[in-house]
This record gives sequence, C-alpha cells and structure tokens, in this order.
Amino acid sequence: MPEGLEVHLICDNYATHKTPAIQRRLAEHPRFHLHFTPTHSSWLNQVERWFGLLTERQIRRGIHKNVQALERDIRAWIKLWNEDPRPFAWVKAADEILERLAGHLQRIKDSRH
Repeated sequence: MPEGLEVHLICDNYATHKTPAIQRRLAEHPRFHLHFTPTHSSWLNQVERWFGLLTERQIRRGIHKNVQALERDIRAWIKLWNEDPRPFAWVKAADEILERLAGHLQRIKDSRH
C-alpha cells in the first residue's frame, strides 16, 4: 500500500480486535482505522450466511464421532457447494436496505470506533 494512504478496515465486533496489543499496533500506525460492525448484525456479512447453511444443512444433521469425521463432512459440503455455487442476493430494494442499515450505522458512529 502506498505510504500516506489511509486504510479503513471493517471488522466484526469480536473482542480480539480490541486487545491492548492491537490498540498499541494501531497507535503506532495511525493510518489504519478499524470500524466494527454492530453486535448482532452478522446478516451484513455474506460469509456468515454461508456458514449458517453449512451448520444447518451439514454439521447439525450429522453425527461426528471425531474431528476427522467432522472435517470430512465439511469438505464434502464445500465440494458440493462449489459444484453449483449460488450467490447470496439481497432481496430488498436498496432504499429498504439503507433504511435498515441507518440504525446500525448510527450505532457505529456513536461507538467512536
């Protein structure tokens, strides 16, 4: 990245992003700015939807006697998904999505992250 360019990173609200070590590193490199998604807003993150499907349709339906069996089932799900990948599409109009996001965005702004 070019020097002087400000970098804005959007992160989930997971506590590891807020540790003293991370805060020190950010203080040493002020061009990096972290922004956190609101709590309980995993629906904003499209990969969370995919993990939800994996959990619902593969992991919870199976009996995994060991880690290897769980890993095998996860890999099978990935292979199956990749054979016929389907994008996640927003089903609401942009105005409806923006209206719904307005409250979340205000909370982000108010949290001073």
